[in-house]
Amino acid sequence: MNDKELFENNCLPLFWLEDEENFETHQIAPRKDLQTLLAELEDIKNKIDDISAKEWHLAKLMKFHKEGFTTH
Repeated sequence: MNDKELFENNCLPLFWLEDEENFETHQIAPRKDLQTLLAELEDIKNKIDDISAKEWHLAKLMKFHKEGFTTH
């Protein structure tokens, strides 16, 4: 059963498009090699670390803002 038959039988495929001209010509992303995936994962990890550091810094600034800049 092809994609159009699936659609006509009310089984919408994940790549369903409203544009009938492109319906049969959907693109599947090429598979990536392990090194590319590991590099992308490392980039994501670095972004998470950066966001965590910024979150910590903002939490400290909020604490100073709420409590004032007093010394003990």
